[in-house]
Amino acid sequence: MKFLSLILATTALSLSAAKRPNVLFIFTDDHAYQAVGAYDSWLKEHCPTPNIDSLARDGMLFEQCYVTNSICGPMRAAIQTGKYSHANGFLVNGNRFDGTQQTFPKLLRKAGYTTAVVGKWHLGEHMAPQGYDYSEVLVGQGPYYNPPMRKDADGDGKNDGVVKHVGYTTDIITDLALDWMRDKRDKEKPFMLMFQHKAPHRNWQPAPKYLNKYDDVTLPEPPTLFDDYSGRTLAAHQQDMTIAETMTRGDLKLSAPGNLTPEQKKLWDAAYDPKNEALAKAKLTGKELVRWKYQRYVKDYLRCIASVDDGIGRMLAYLKEAGLAENTIVIYCSDQGFYLGEHGWFDKRWMYEESLRTPMLVRWPGVVKPGSRNGDIVSPIDFAETFCEVAGIEVPGDMHGRSLVPVLQGKTPKNWRKSFYYHYYEYPGWHYVRRHYGVADGRYKLIHFYEKDVDQWELFDLKSDPGEMKSVYGKPGMTKVQKRLTKQLAMHRRELEVPEEDPPHSIVKRLPPRLRKPTAPN
Repeated sequence: MKFLSLILATTALSLSAAKRPNVLFIFTDDHAYQAVGAYDSWLKEHCPTPNIDSLARDGMLFEQCYVTNSICGPMRAAIQTGKYSHANGFLVNGNRFDGTQQTFPKLLRKAGYTTAVVGKWHLGEHMAPQGYDYSEVLVGQGPYYNPPMRKDADGDGKNDGVVKHVGYTTDIITDLALDWMRDKRDKEKPFMLMFQHKAPHRNWQPAPKYLNKYDDVTLPEPPTLFDDYSGRTLAAHQQDMTIAETMTRGDLKLSAPGNLTPEQKKLWDAAYDPKNEALAKAKLTGKELVRWKYQRYVKDYLRCIASVDDGIGRMLAYLKEAGLAENTIVIYCSDQGFYLGEHGWFDKRWMYEESLRTPMLVRWPGVVKPGSRNGDIVSPIDFAETFCEVAGIEVPGDMHGRSLVPVLQGKTPKNWRKSFYYHYYEYPGWHYVRRHYGVADGRYKLIHFYEKDVDQWELFDLKSDPGEMKSVYGKPGMTKVQKRLTKQLAMHRRELEVPEEDPPHSIVKRLPPRLRKPTAPN
């Protein structure tokens, strides 16, 4: 009788597992929402993203997906744990992720999912990614060509060694992800695959087939390309992330990558040498040189995205032909937003809109209404709880996000968040962006830069000033808004248990980059 009960229980578990949806989490590095065709932007007509756009057509596009800390490693740690940086211990790039802590892949694996991560990890190499049946991830940041990758094929949490691949990294990551889907996963279980690209991270090296894409096009410029930073605090003046002054010869492809094969180098030189010779003859200076740099940068950035979109198309085609599409949640997201010349910048880090917002699109057949757009404030911090709910797991009470399942069903709870807390720590460090925290409610944004030498506040009204060009902090007529946001900010810090003093491991132990001479703000 006990044996029969065991068989029935096992059968019930198997049936339950079969009904649970698969999860395909597609993640890119530094993909700006402005560079996704499904979003409305000044660059919309030139975005090479038909496959990403198909997720908006067949699912839901989120217009206000906010990140908690706009930088690569910390956002990846936040997604793994469902916790803000101060709680998961990974505050700045260079920290080591504590892989022994609770993560959603561990919870899903324990609940009967087969799990894998392929591509960019960027949470340290001291141990293999934990909670996965299979992982093959880039070493550190990883190159765009011929990447070495660390592999854990048996899911024991130990690196099996480094595999040296030859080819274009975006294509290799796609091949490996498809290889796991076709041949390596346990097909008796639902799956959760993190399909994570390096692209379009700096320094934006395109695939051979896209080296000449956009050569015959002049891309539109953002209206704030020549921003002078008047109307904001000293922090905006003292950064080091401008297209005009910060980009290197490698960024601008005035020198070729040093790790190309002879065949790759031949194709690279054939594409860039004529363009670089034309630049040398033009002898550009001033704003015309900045405009040239902008065109080179954004074209290469979009060229990298074209390869990502190709890979996503291959993966979506596989889901369809394998009969998996109808029971698979597909999520597309990036670790943060990115500047494509707005304010004269590239990179991220700020709480300003272009880096705070990240693209997010979700396809879930039978649950998400095709072609829907959502304006609720959501975040990658919500993914861990969402994945737990769809897997039928009790959501741990110490996570900071909320499950997106009711939002995806078109039934956003009345008590859904109305404002959002942000906190950036990495200073001094790359690009010299000051430490700051703040609160955003979709229309207004209150930011506190809290270094001793720059202890200043900014307040923006995105309805009247969508480009965040002029702070209205302390201005007449803003008293009530300022008071309300200040109270919300204190509430978030209290509820999230944010320490008054930044943890010691948030200190970046390296010299700051070149500092541009600041101009006193008005």
